[in-house]
Amino acid sequence: MNGKQSLRHGRTAYHFQPAKNWMNGPLYHKGMYHLFFQYNPHGPLFGIGKLSWGHSVSGDLVNWAFLGTALDPTSPFDAEGCWSGSATTLADGRPAILYTGRDANDVQVQNVAFPKNPSDPLLREWHKPSCNPVVPQPADVTRNNFRDPTTAWLGRDGLWRFAVVAEVGGVGSTVVYRSADFVHWERNPAPLHASPDVPVWECPDLFPVAERGTEGLDTSATASGGPGVRHVLKLSKAADEDYYVVGRYDDEADTFAPVEDGDHDVRNWRRIDHGHLFGAKTFFDARKKRRVLWAWLDETDSRSDDVGKDWTGIQTFPRALWLDADGKQLVQWPVEEIQTLRRGRVALVGAEIGSGGLREIAGVEALQADVEVVFEVPSLEYAEELDPKWLLDPQKMCAEKDASSPGPGGVGPFGLVVMASGDMLEQTTVFFRVFRHGGTYKVLMCADLTRSSTKEGVHKPVYAGFVGVDVEKDRRISLRTLIDHSVIESFGGGGRTCITARVYPEHVAAGGSSHLYLFNNGAHPVTVSKLEAWELGTASINVEEDYRVAPL
Repeated sequence: MNGKQSLRHGRTAYHFQPAKNWMNGPLYHKGMYHLFFQYNPHGPLFGIGKLSWGHSVSGDLVNWAFLGTALDPTSPFDAEGCWSGSATTLADGRPAILYTGRDANDVQVQNVAFPKNPSDPLLREWHKPSCNPVVPQPADVTRNNFRDPTTAWLGRDGLWRFAVVAEVGGVGSTVVYRSADFVHWERNPAPLHASPDVPVWECPDLFPVAERGTEGLDTSATASGGPGVRHVLKLSKAADEDYYVVGRYDDEADTFAPVEDGDHDVRNWRRIDHGHLFGAKTFFDARKKRRVLWAWLDETDSRSDDVGKDWTGIQTFPRALWLDADGKQLVQWPVEEIQTLRRGRVALVGAEIGSGGLREIAGVEALQADVEVVFEVPSLEYAEELDPKWLLDPQKMCAEKDASSPGPGGVGPFGLVVMASGDMLEQTTVFFRVFRHGGTYKVLMCADLTRSSTKEGVHKPVYAGFVGVDVEKDRRISLRTLIDHSVIESFGGGGRTCITARVYPEHVAAGGSSHLYLFNNGAHPVTVSKLEAWELGTASINVEEDYRVAPL
């Protein structure tokens, strides 16, 4: 399906669309980027047929060619479906896949697969050895919750390790397995992490980050967590979102300790994204020495809509990821390859947006855009005092203090109006407010979808998160927003807080034009010290044998 045909069927222009369902294993191999993803060739919904692994390749993380399926449910150990997993590059350069299979009795087990021809840069064919399952389900696993193996890493003792989530005696656990040959695995007695508050977690990820700088680290090169290195443990909560914490990993005991004391309840960890995404997965990009994150964005309209368009679920645009200078939070930013899609540019410098002001950003296609803006914060003496109860529920706070309601002399709301219809009946706002709290200041970032569509049966929530910036020192707040038809990805404070949303405006479905604005509904003017906006072109997504994806 070409780009124009895709857009007529409601698809996005530059976000990866695996046709149906979500991503499993990103991998860089011999000059090519690979994405393996859970793929349902039988229909757009779960429960219809059995899952395979689809496979797409790219030379630039932007344009992708679909190569068909890499794994299919053809064996007793995956007869009921090839479910989630990860890809690993072995010490000799060969790739390997670890994945959860649902066997002929519908029991979740862990399997391995290897490429039939490791020298093939496209890795077209895969072999599932008869020794599978390499990790049968342990006897202490309850309710058949045993899945989602991570990318494996090599310890200082020469043994491979991977983590997998399991409900062990009713406790949500992340357990580690070790192997010398990637086939015979033994479980570590102690879990990497356990949380009795939630019986099962999903989609774990454990990876190293440098304490200084933005360069990524190979998953195995620093497994011991030595000087200058910390680790990030990420877990997903079913029907919820993704959480992470920075800590120290000990590869002798295979244990993990958060750097912030008492942070063993995952629900108190930081969020990968404060909007709507799930199952985030990272990989080390050896070409550019960076760690790259992807995450699944499912649909928030109706199941009948999914059936009608015959596809469901996309990926975030890939994000480079590194540890902030505070050593506690991650910074995420769209990979630089997005610049190859930039077409037209508009700019604004030193513009003042008065109280109640609305200024259109004209000259770019508002349905496919990349907008970067820096707001100078007006005098902080006007900031409202933050009620402590809102610290635990910023989402509810944004719902009550929405984009149209200025406080009594407060700082904000100001930000962007995106995906707006000509009559403004449909619009999504992404904005900031600044509050005084405990002798310092807190920046709140919100994405309000309540007016995003006039269509009934569409999820239209408010998303929110606090931004970890020193606004008193900087006196400015940055916002970057990617817009792609039904996707809005926003990065506040240089990527310290991210909010991703799915929207389904009726004016877009009807072929109408969208508009993009700056706005300020605060009691005092704000200055836009710098704005740059680009129209983005349409990428080639999952076109079979598209040779634009050749290795660079």
